[in-house]
Amino acid sequence: MSRPPLVTRLVLRNYKSVKACDVSLPRLAFLVGPNGAGKSNVLDSLRFVADALRTTLDHALRDRGGIKEVRRSSTGHPTHVGVRLEFRLSSTQRGCFAFDLGARRSGAYAVQREECEIIDDEHRSRHAYVVEDGVVESSTLEPTPAAAADRLYLVSVSGAPGFRRTYEALSNMGFYNLNPAAIRELQPPDPGHLLARDGSNIASVLESLTSERPEVKARVEEYLGKVVPGIVGVDARHIGPRETVQFRQRTGAAQEPRRFLAASMSDGTLRALGVLVALYQAVGESGDDARLIGIEEPEVALHPAAAGVLMGGIADASEYSQVLITSHSPDLLDHESIDPAAVFAVVSEGGNTAIGSLDEAGVSALKQGLYSAGELLRMDQLRPNDQAVSLEPEQLQLFGGVVPA
Repeated sequence: MSRPPLVTRLVLRNYKSVKACDVSLPRLAFLVGPNGAGKSNVLDSLRFVADALRTTLDHALRDRGGIKEVRRSSTGHPTHVGVRLEFRLSSTQRGCFAFDLGARRSGAYAVQREECEIIDDEHRSRHAYVVEDGVVESSTLEPTPAAAADRLYLVSVSGAPGFRRTYEALSNMGFYNLNPAAIRELQPPDPGHLLARDGSNIASVLESLTSERPEVKARVEEYLGKVVPGIVGVDARHIGPRETVQFRQRTGAAQEPRRFLAASMSDGTLRALGVLVALYQAVGESGDDARLIGIEEPEVALHPAAAGVLMGGIADASEYSQVLITSHSPDLLDHESIDPAAVFAVVSEGGNTAIGSLDEAGVSALKQGLYSAGELLRMDQLRPNDQAVSLEPEQLQLFGGVVPA
């Protein structure tokens, strides 16, 4: 049974190059556009939320160069950065999480307002809070933890039963820009619960899958063998206090597969393995918590034919985790399974990023089978709808609680 997508709606105001964004996200979404359009910035807004919850807000900002680099640079110098996520934890639990950051002098910042609300339709329960300038204005928690203007309050209430699942779901979102060089290196062991952004702990994740979810590892190997013919298996191998990945691959007329360490494999093979592990690492976990995986340009270094095979794995994995992909690969988008509603066009006009579902012409061409999404991309005919292009920050509503179902 498919899980509900985690993030159902994303609203952004003045985040990096994104002036205004309001999109409803399906289980599988492709953010498509030319280089420099801002696809990575849209995906990074979600990673920013996960980083701020998993580490600290200050760390998430410093990792991006500070609040001045996170807020949009333009005439008028907007001082506020706004993010709103609407989400589903299960078929009966829905909620919203939103905050507005204000830039101060000398690189300082403050959380001007933050709110979170979770509604459980089955148990008819509600958990919520509103914080303004470091002061808790309202909360369903008793006693109410103190707030601070330089921290997200969801971290402070993360241990409370009403908010714990929300914190865990949003903080465990995974985002990947895989680096073959990092995958090749001998890696220090770690628990292997979540693949690192660059793939630098992939051996530990594979070992965890081998011992805890072998059927998931088998699925990764199955798709990897389709992307890279001849590969029949992949395992973690320990070398002293470090570990690496070992591939089993049939070559020539040999009856038994040969074994190759990651250091001997091509960039395309290592990236394909990283993408598949990222996609399938959540499969088979207990409970009905949704998960979200974002991957930047999974088709890089792959043969065009292999990109189409990889798309099959992406579509399969989206039944278990919500998957967001950035791409400018026509070969990936040529896949017959791609729904027009899953394609979001990203453009940059005057230095401002606009993102939205396809315009009427694009949707019509795809639904009538006149062109594939890849063919429209080749012709530079993927455009967001007019409303997305004309959207202004002041039109966005960040706060106001959960939208009625």
